[in-house]
Order: sequence, then C-alpha cells, then structure tokens
Amino acid sequence: MRSRTPLYVVAILLASLPTVARAQPDAAPAPPPADDAARSPAAPSGTTMPVLKKDEGVAYPAQALADGIHDTIEVRLVLTIDAAGTVTNAVVDVPVGHGFDEAALEAARKLVFDPATRDGRPVAAKFRYLYRFEPPPSILSGRVVSFVGERPLGGAVVVVRDAAGNEQTVAADASGAWRIDGIPAGTYHVTVTAPGRAPHEADQTLQPGEEVTAIDRLAPAKPAEPPPDAGVDVEEVEVRGEAPPREVTKRTLEQREINRIPGTGGDALRSLQSLPGVGRPPALAGILLVRGAAPEDSVYFVDGTPVPIVYHFGGLSSVVPTEMIGKIDFYPGNFSTQYGRAMGGVVNVGLLDPAADKLHGLAEVDLIDSRVLAQGPIGDTGWRFAVAGRRSYIDTWLGPVLKAANAGINITPVYYDYQGILERDLDKHSSIRFAFFGSDDKIDVLTSNVDSGEPTLTGAISSHTGFWRGQGLYKNRVSDTTELRVVAAVGQDYVDFNAGSINFSLTDTQISSRAEISQKLNPRLTMDVGVDLLFAPYTVSAVLPPLPKPGQPTAGPFSEQMTKATQTSGTINLPAAYIEWEATPWRGARIVPGIRLDYTQLYSSGAGTWDLDPRLTVRQDVTTSPRTTIKGGVGLFSQPPQAQEANIVFGMPNLTDNRCYQYDLGVEREFTRNIEASVEGFYKQLDNLVEQGYGNTGTGVIYGGETMIRYKPDSRFFGWIAYTLSRSMRRVAPGMPLELFEYDETHILTLVGSYRLGRGWEIGARFRLVSGYLYTPETYGFYDENIGTYLPLEAYPQYGSRLPMFTSLDIRVDKTWKFPWGQIGAYLDVLNVYNAANVDGISYDFNNTHTAYANDLPILPSLGFRVEM
Repeated sequence: MRSRTPLYVVAILLASLPTVARAQPDAAPAPPPADDAARSPAAPSGTTMPVLKKDEGVAYPAQALADGIHDTIEVRLVLTIDAAGTVTNAVVDVPVGHGFDEAALEAARKLVFDPATRDGRPVAAKFRYLYRFEPPPSILSGRVVSFVGERPLGGAVVVVRDAAGNEQTVAADASGAWRIDGIPAGTYHVTVTAPGRAPHEADQTLQPGEEVTAIDRLAPAKPAEPPPDAGVDVEEVEVRGEAPPREVTKRTLEQREINRIPGTGGDALRSLQSLPGVGRPPALAGILLVRGAAPEDSVYFVDGTPVPIVYHFGGLSSVVPTEMIGKIDFYPGNFSTQYGRAMGGVVNVGLLDPAADKLHGLAEVDLIDSRVLAQGPIGDTGWRFAVAGRRSYIDTWLGPVLKAANAGINITPVYYDYQGILERDLDKHSSIRFAFFGSDDKIDVLTSNVDSGEPTLTGAISSHTGFWRGQGLYKNRVSDTTELRVVAAVGQDYVDFNAGSINFSLTDTQISSRAEISQKLNPRLTMDVGVDLLFAPYTVSAVLPPLPKPGQPTAGPFSEQMTKATQTSGTINLPAAYIEWEATPWRGARIVPGIRLDYTQLYSSGAGTWDLDPRLTVRQDVTTSPRTTIKGGVGLFSQPPQAQEANIVFGMPNLTDNRCYQYDLGVEREFTRNIEASVEGFYKQLDNLVEQGYGNTGTGVIYGGETMIRYKPDSRFFGWIAYTLSRSMRRVAPGMPLELFEYDETHILTLVGSYRLGRGWEIGARFRLVSGYLYTPETYGFYDENIGTYLPLEAYPQYGSRLPMFTSLDIRVDKTWKFPWGQIGAYLDVLNVYNAANVDGISYDFNNTHTAYANDLPILPSLGFRVEM
C-alpha cells in the first residue's frame, strides 16, 4: 500500500527553500537569500529535506540578451518530486518573462534529488526552488603589432581596468596575441605598452557573452625619449598560409620557424614550400605551385605593389632577404576582393618596420651568396631607415668546377638584390614610408657540345631578367572607425634572352597604385572600399619561331625552325575597384561578402573586357576554449591572358579573361596552447581558359584536401605535419578528353621539426614525399632529311606518364654565441642527406630509342655564418 506524505511535511518543505543558482553549467550553487533563510523553519525530528544530486545548469536566455536584459535575474519555481527524487512537476511561482521562465522550467525537469525522508523512509515532496541567472561572462582579446608593417610585438603588456578601478594585466604572446576570458560585461580602459613604442590607450565596451577583439598598432617612441634595451633579437616575420579574417584560411609561421626550417637556408619565402597545398617545383626553377595551378596563375606583391618574380634563378633564394621582411601574407585560394587577376595563389611580402631604438647591423655569408643590412633611427629627426644588399658568387666557383670536370659547358650565373626604406610617423595615427627595391639575374652559358635535339643551338646563350620599384606608402587611422591606406609605385621590368638567331627583349614601365578606406559602420559591421590600378607601357621585340597550330606536326628542332620577327609597343591597362563588408552578426561569427570589378586591356589598339567577381567567406567559432572553427568560402576569380598569348604575331587577339570558381570548406581546432590542427577541402572549376591555337576554349577542374597538425614554438621545440591530396585536370576544347594537367602532384607530405639542445645549439629535420612530375614519353619517329635530324613521336595523352616518387631528408644544425655587443651564428644546412637519386626528367638519345633518368640535386651542404649587432 502506497504511503502518503503528511500535510505538515509538505508545508514545512514549502517554507524551506533550497536555493540553487545557475548562470552556466559550471556555476556553483548560491547561498539562500536572507529573507528565505530567516523564515525557513527547521524540519521536524525524523524528517529531512531533499538534497540536490544532479544539476546540468542553465544558460542565460538568448531572448533576454536580445531584449537588452543584462542583469542578474531570479526565477522561483515550485517543484514536486517523487520518492525516487525525480522531478514530476515544475511550476513558475512568479513569472519573469524574457525567456527566463522557459529556461528555468526546462532545466528543472532535468534535476535529480536525494528524496525527502520521514523516519528514514523516502517520501514524495513539494517545495520551492530558486534559479539565479548571472549574465554570461565576456571575452576581451586583441593583437599588438607595430604601426608600420603590422609586425607582431610579443611581450607587450596589456592592462585592462574596469569602472571600479580594478586591473588585470596580461602579456602578449610571440604572435602579439592576448586574451582575457570570463570578464564581466561593462566598459574597460585598455592600456598597451611595449619597449621602444609609444603606449596606446582605448576604451572597449563588452555586452554579456560577447567577444571583442582589438588590433593595437603601436608607433615607435619619440627619439627624444631614451629607448629601453631592445637586445639583439631578429625582427619577427609572419607567413600567413591561410589568411587574415577576410579570407578563408590563416596560418602563421613565427620567425624562429622560418629561420630554422631545414632545406630553406633560412629564407622566408622558401619556407612557403613547406606549407599544405604548395607543390614541389622542378629543380632549379624559381616558381611557386599552389593547389595544382600553373605558376603563372599566382601573383606576387611587395606591400601591395606587383612584382614579376619572388625567387632568383634556380629558386635558391628569394628576391627580398628574410632580414628585410616584416611579414608574408600567403593566400592559397579564395582570397579577398582586394586581390585579383589571379586564379592560383597570392603572395604579399611586407617590408620590415625599421628599428627605432638604436643602430643595428647584420652581415651573413654562405656558399651561395652574402648580404649586409643596417637599420635604425636617423638622429632626432623622427625618421628611421633600413638598407640592405645581397650578391651571389656562384659564378666564382661554378665555372672552375665545370672546367675541371670537362663538362663541355661553362655557366656564369649571378644575381643581386637591394632594398632601402625611409619612414617616419607623422603623428600618433599616421605614417609615411618610401622604399626602393629591386632584383637582377643574369646567366651566361657557353657550350661546345652539340645536342642531338637542337644541333644548331651551340655557342653563347644568355638570359638577363630583373625589376626595380620606387614606392610610397601612407597609412592613417583617421578616427576610431576609419582607416586609410594608400600605396603607389613606379618601376621597370626587363627580360632579355639570346640564343643564336633567337632573341627576345621586353621592357615595361610599371605604374601601380592601391588605395583602401576601411569604415566601421557599427560595432558589428565594417565596410572596405578600394581601387587597384595598374598601367604598364611596354616595348617588345622578338625573333622566334611561331607556335604550332592544333594538329600541326612539329617543324623540327626549335632552333632550326623558320622565325618571325615583331617589334611592338603599347600600354597594358588593368584598373579595378572592389567593396567588401566584414560582418560579425553574432558571437564567434565572421561573414565577409564582397565584389570586385576588373577592366582588362592588353593592347592599346584592342578592345577591353569587364569582369565582375563576387566572393563570400564565412567563419564560425563552434567552441572558444579550446577554439574550434568551421570555415568556408566561394567566389569567382578572373585572370587576364598572358601578354604573349594575345600578341598579334605569336598569339591570338581578342582573347577574354580566364575564369575560376573556387569553393572551400574546412575546420580549425586548437587542442592546447601549442597544438593546433586544420583540415580543408577545396574545389576549383575552371572555364574560358586560353588554349594556344584554340582561344578561350579550355576548361578544367582542381580538387583535393589538405591537413596540418602543428606544434607551435615553445622554449625548446616546434614542428608540424602537412599533407595534401589533390587532382588537377584540363580539357583543351569541348569534345576533347579531360586529361591530367602537367602540374598535378597527387601526394605532398611534409614533416618538419626542430629542437633546441641548449648552450646555443639547435638541430632540425625536414622530410618530404611528393608524387613525381608528369611527362609525355617520346618514341622513335622518323629521320627528316631536310634538316638532318631525327624527329620523335609523342605518346598520347600528353602528360600521361609519371616519374618516380620524390623523397628527401634535410638536416640543419645551428650554433649561436652571444656577446654583450651582439651575437654570432653558424649553421650547416644539408639538402638530401641520404643522397636519394630523385628523378627530375627523362633524357633521350639522338633517335629516341634509349632513355635515361635525369636526376635531381644530390646531397648539397650549405655552410653559413652570421654576425648581428
């Protein structure tokens, strides 16, 4: 027979109110209110009240936040529980509204109690229960960077003070980032300081549950102020593989990683080749292969100014040395509308922000080149400067080596580059900078051997390429809601090639400008409007064989074909404008829609074409501690034809722009402070591609996935594992088969790690495994009596065969000695430690009946020394 609870027990339990408050699942129970405690009679002898056993908590209602409710709210319930402690009924005692009542009832139904007892026996009970809703805590975060160049300022001190004068102090990490979790809503005064920098102060207002992120740009301290000791640490460099918030993806490599990646010689731009999605270029080819795209599909900039190349010949080093680089933005795809005229990737090299504390110097020499750098303030004028220069000396030892080996060929390659920066802050919010930089590569080849494929191509062959730019950059933070950035440049590109009767010469004057104004319309919406202008008067002269038409057999060795001559001049006009909105409509979300309008006119006499490219990127933080982010993007990308493709003599006039639709979807996850991972899938649909002899008939597809697991640098170790699986295919014209593209590299695996042993020693390794290059096999064809040469037959389809897999282990050892005046460093960087016989191509005999592998670089050590002050 079921026992009934006496009425006096119910009455006593109704008067005795256990008070539990939950603002979020991990909140602790609050003490009972004083008025309740005062009138709660003690239970009769032999009677115990229910005891809370399980409470999953309750979140502050989203409806309340939307209604502007930010206060602590209490909701009183009347609960009925059975003899097992399960809630059988819950009723709101006094309704509050704004979603609090519903949230409290839903949470109460999940409560579990140890039941009330009478004389030791469990009994049903009815009693009051209190939920106290505390406003959800907010997050205040930021990033501290230099005003010019936006170089991260690790170690900067951030002091956050509330209205009552209470302070919290945090230090920025190596990337300049800082963060305070669980901070109550309200208005805070934020002060940011760093050695050698003017302090920055601002107020930030946080709503409950909101995350506010600020970018603090610190200008150098006034020269009259005695700067603190800045030490001899090298300037930091950022490499962003997956880009800032306006793009889908962002990866950051810190200065220590860039300087210590084995196989790169400490070159910042060569470090890009160890990131996901970046393929292995052919040996001694200074190109960048991004996600299966052709090298000409990617574009390069220095602080927003276009440059024709980023690597010297052979890809041995970049045209801007690491010591003169403040940051590198690398966008492998789905980049912002601020960039255009490309279907592959974008590399934007930011020059450094010269030191403001004192004069610094650097000298370095290795087996490839030598360089010097000086930077610092110019007296008390407020101006700062940096100058650097570099020259290779491969020509001094390669010639004698080849001569001693009776190679029958003499090669004298030489390159040099130079940079100069002059800048100053006009006031606390604006700065101006002037820069001059350039690069020059020259190779002279003298051969006495006769190539059966090109029997007349002997004697002297020369190539000379280079560029220079004079640039001005103005930045102004007009107000707390408006920023202006303008860069303009003038310069020249030149190319000269001579081989027997074949020659090509191009000179063009580059006039470019970018201007962007960023306007914060409200706390959750920013609009970016900009123009991107490029004009290039040019002169070209060429004596070359015409390219064969589709289906036309080869006319014999290239050097023996009939040639055509042309000498033309004109102006390439490529103006563009764009607009973009950065929206953060709710916590953890960032939505960036934009549109870009490009005009293309490759020849002054030709008609121009217009392209309208819409794009959209989305990021959503699913969790914040640790952070998990879902990201995606979709967009249209247009790329003008190459100038030679539209040449009236050697190409096809009236071409229109190539098009590419890009789709990205991925996830980022931070597991700990040092360990993070990302997975991303990409799909590119290509159409309107320029195909020689056909016009804009080509189509294609590129798809794949890439992942990276990274251990960010700590005091001892850094490293990562990166893997890309992809496919790149092309169709020349409708009705023709879809075939593998020549730059398809199915598998790309990279493992990097470096460990500090102590006492200035550090050792690191890099392992790479990459699919072999595609090639088109040649077989015996026929003997052409007119030219006295065997002509081969090419197999079908083109690029239908693949060379063996590439593997390589690279090792680097560093040693640093520190002194009161600076430091001295030495390193040994060894490529291909186990001397793998990697295949770079196929060589044929005179009539294509025998083949042999042409090997890639053997084991190649490089020893370098560096002095810094």
